[in-house]
Amino acid sequence: MYLREKNFQEILNKTAKIGDKTFITDFSNGKEINITFSELENLVNRFANFLKMKGIRKGDKVAILLINSYEFVISLLAIQRLGAIPLPLNTFLNSNELKHIFKDSNVKYLISQSDFYESLSSILKETKIKKIIWKDKNISLGIESYTFIEALNVEPLDKKESITNLNDNDIALILYTSGTTGKPKGVILTYKNIFSNVKNIIEFMGFSQTDRFIIYLPMFHIFTLTAMIFTPLHLGAQIFILKSINPFEKIIEVVDKKKITVFMGIPEVYKILTKLNLPKNWGETVKYFISGGEPLSIATAKKFMDKYKGKKILEGYGLTETSPAISVNSLQEYKLGSVGKPLPDYEIKIVDRDFKDLGINKVGEVIVKGDNVMKGYFNDIEETNKVLKNGWLLTGDLGYIDEDGFLFIVGRKKDLIISKGMNIYPREIEEVLLDHQCVEECAVVGKSCEVNGEVPVAFIKLKDNCKLSERELRNYLQKKIANYKIPRMFFFVENFPKNASGKILKRVLKKTIENIDQIN
Repeated sequence: MYLREKNFQEILNKTAKIGDKTFITDFSNGKEINITFSELENLVNRFANFLKMKGIRKGDKVAILLINSYEFVISLLAIQRLGAIPLPLNTFLNSNELKHIFKDSNVKYLISQSDFYESLSSILKETKIKKIIWKDKNISLGIESYTFIEALNVEPLDKKESITNLNDNDIALILYTSGTTGKPKGVILTYKNIFSNVKNIIEFMGFSQTDRFIIYLPMFHIFTLTAMIFTPLHLGAQIFILKSINPFEKIIEVVDKKKITVFMGIPEVYKILTKLNLPKNWGETVKYFISGGEPLSIATAKKFMDKYKGKKILEGYGLTETSPAISVNSLQEYKLGSVGKPLPDYEIKIVDRDFKDLGINKVGEVIVKGDNVMKGYFNDIEETNKVLKNGWLLTGDLGYIDEDGFLFIVGRKKDLIISKGMNIYPREIEEVLLDHQCVEECAVVGKSCEVNGEVPVAFIKLKDNCKLSERELRNYLQKKIANYKIPRMFFFVENFPKNASGKILKRVLKKTIENIDQIN
């Protein structure tokens, strides 16, 4: 079952009929800007016509390097309006990482802003980019350049002008992965992938046109794109855009003053909310507190429920490769520590190395099947064939499904530690560590060992004004987990290396201990 619409032109035509209802309220530039559904259609058609005048056609790739703003939404939809392919880029990438993506994707058009002038000026000559549209001011980098204001001053594209043969199997997006395991790969998502996910999210969660979504997580991320832009757009709901997570006070203010009903965040956000001294009625209008991006600790979920009158954080699970949502807890079906049940049209299995279904409560690799599964990796058949098997996506995550059908993730397959033939799941150790009153954040990784094969090593960030010794940690863990799971070394750190989703980069941590003397 799909949405009736097959592309974003059809969605824009439908939502424009809502008329003067506000779709976007944007605070990203320090002032409040409101855009109605009918205005959105007009702005998108103007921008699309400008892109068309500059030679962009169906199938062309256009990179978007913008911080959260209404201009991001207009750019995204205008590119798709033409049947061209947007490449939303991670705004935290350095010049070399951007250059890799530009070269790998062979992109020729870019929409950006002056914040990224330095990063772009040093690399553009090494790419095939030939035209730039700047959000704010026109900057000369030796290639054709225009401004957003220029683009919106042209006549709008005719509403009746359709894109020839644009259907749900055409490419809607190419998103480059965050590169937690190496160089970013371009994930190809079709309209079928995106619309399937939107339809399933709405059906499972029960969102409606009256809901109000707050956006402060990066718009280039698939979690934000699908769940916080495309979903409310299809519904005819309202979105409130903030530039970023900072200042956090602005998030608190908007939730309260604008009566937000859908609040989506990453675990780091919920940790902050458990520490703040907020008015007793803060967040009363929020029906759905949803968490994604990385695992939510049970300790954080419990503290949140205690602080906010029993309101649950509905943890979900997904990947860029699955558009992204695979499963999520709902208000009606919820289990602490799980990532919920599969969305209605998707299948999940837990399998062993031979692809054999392991059944209930057995840990194995999580594999997924459904219309949300990507078309493949751009320009990388070898990597595509590694993860797509007979219609199933091999997620690389380890987990199990309990007797009630709830999915539990225990860690990444590549992070599994095998010590003397025994499987050690880092997340199990991390959950216990996070229960300690002095532990703010932690990560457990494996280190090679001549005697044991591998042993667990823990990195710990302590809470402010807390002191904790390695001996005290060992004594604490001995009461909670088996001896073979207790880390052999502990490193206390001030901060963790993270990607844009807030995930701790374990490969970076592993590199820091590579040259430490062998553990026996």
